[in-house]
Amino acid sequence: MLRYVFRRLLTAIPTLFVIVTMAFFLIRVAPGGPFNQERGLSPEIKANLEAQFGLNDPLWLQYVHYLGNLLRGNFGPSYNMPDFTVTELFARGLPVSIQIGASALILALLLGGLLGTVAALNQNKFADYSVIALAAEQQCQ
Repeated sequence: MLRYVFRRLLTAIPTLFVIVTMAFFLIRVAPGGPFNQERGLSPEIKANLEAQFGLNDPLWLQYVHYLGNLLRGNFGPSYNMPDFTVTELFARGLPVSIQIGASALILALLLGGLLGTVAALNQNKFADYSVIALAAEQQCQ
């Protein structure tokens, strides 16, 4: 079992690499840039910001810097909230996200266990079919 878990974790590494690579290049080939939405931004200031963040570098060099920063946990500055880094914004939102996720997991386990017990105790009856229909409907959403 431990070997299976280890093997699954090892296959997650190339999968994560492919996802990160695709996300980087899809964002870079999309029209526009991070400073195009800023109204009243002069071309000189825009060019200065692009140079500051390395957006004028060749795409392969931007990608190498991106991967290096990801491996160090440096997600860079926030463009929308210049006083914060993306890492700081993640850290601010993480406790609330964990609390909401844990609450949802506990509710799902309790409700799923209860409904599963009801379905098991009433095999081939209305309650069983109702639980199965509810579960199938929830899977479709």
